[in-house]
Amino acid sequence: MKTITLIFSLLIISTIAFGQKSFYDFKVKDIEGKEFNLSSLKGKKVLVVNTASKCGLTPQYKQLQSIFEMYGGEKFTIIGFPANNFMKQEPGTEEEIAEFCEKNYGVTFQMMSKISVKGDDIHPLYKWLTSKSENGVMDSEVAWNFQKYLIDEKGNLVDMVAPKVKPDDDKILGWIKK
Repeated sequence: MKTITLIFSLLIISTIAFGQKSFYDFKVKDIEGKEFNLSSLKGKKVLVVNTASKCGLTPQYKQLQSIFEMYGGEKFTIIGFPANNFMKQEPGTEEEIAEFCEKNYGVTFQMMSKISVKGDDIHPLYKWLTSKSENGVMDSEVAWNFQKYLIDEKGNLVDMVAPKVKPDDDKILGWIKK
């Protein structure tokens, strides 16, 4: 009986340990509709942020772009995911969103296609980001536009940063520089 219990326990542990997805297991579409494999970012810290063009926090695009210009490259990048989940503050098409970001904030960091970051139609990546049972680190709920998720160089979730915390906050900059 002890042998059966031990074998069963090992199976459960190995399923949890080896079945755990990482950030790199996901594919998304970029703002032009092309498939983007997140595994192409291996070795980089990634700041993931859900964005919106008609939000009081939209000026954070400027700080995000500044951080990207300062630290982006081989070791760090930013990925923006437009989402229309909060008071319909991202109603535009991908083309309109891309134009808005470039024209108003000079955004050159990677923008993805519009997705849902909560609710019944939540994108699988955001389900992973917000569910401890999937990411192995923490549960969180996307509270509003411009919520930030910190992903380490190995594709693991490190932390979540609330929407109102500006991208150039010491918590984020300290993590990038570390």
